[in-house]
Amino acid sequence: MPVLKYFIGDATDPIHKPAMILHCCNDGVNGKPAWGRGFVIALSKRYPKAEQAYRGWFQTGKPRLGDVQYVQVADDVMVGNMIAQHGIRWEGKTPPIRYDALEDCFIHAYDQAIRAGMTVAMPRVGAVLAGGRWDTIEDIIKKTMTVDTYVYTLEDQKNRWPTQYPCNTLFLN
Repeated sequence: MPVLKYFIGDATDPIHKPAMILHCCNDGVNGKPAWGRGFVIALSKRYPKAEQAYRGWFQTGKPRLGDVQYVQVADDVMVGNMIAQHGIRWEGKTPPIRYDALEDCFIHAYDQAIRAGMTVAMPRVGAVLAGGRWDTIEDIIKKTMTVDTYVYTLEDQKNRWPTQYPCNTLFLN
């Protein structure tokens, strides 16, 4: 049975490899890619191919909610650009995250990860800029995960979350 563990550390540098780094992307703004805030800044610095592929996706066709783009960025690391966010702004009381699309993305990504023999690493996808509730997202992860999954939170962001970290949180140096 796969495990879900929390770490204080950097999701762009997974400690369990081979790994697929999953993160939440948007379906664009006015038909154009919107990449440039949050986790993708660190991801682009470490793996520029992930950003290049996402931007190129808009030239070959418009990604739709629920789509996942897989980008091999190192011998033992793949990035999954998950389209689970509609635009980048709230629409009234509706945040950009789309839970049904996120679930579809996880189903596809976990299938890919199991076939590739990879673990999954991620930040708290969809719970910051996309406006999602972590408890809801965590339930979706638990429902869909088929491989060991590691959720990372940066040291300087650990106080952002209103509840204590689960007892299996590991603090990395």
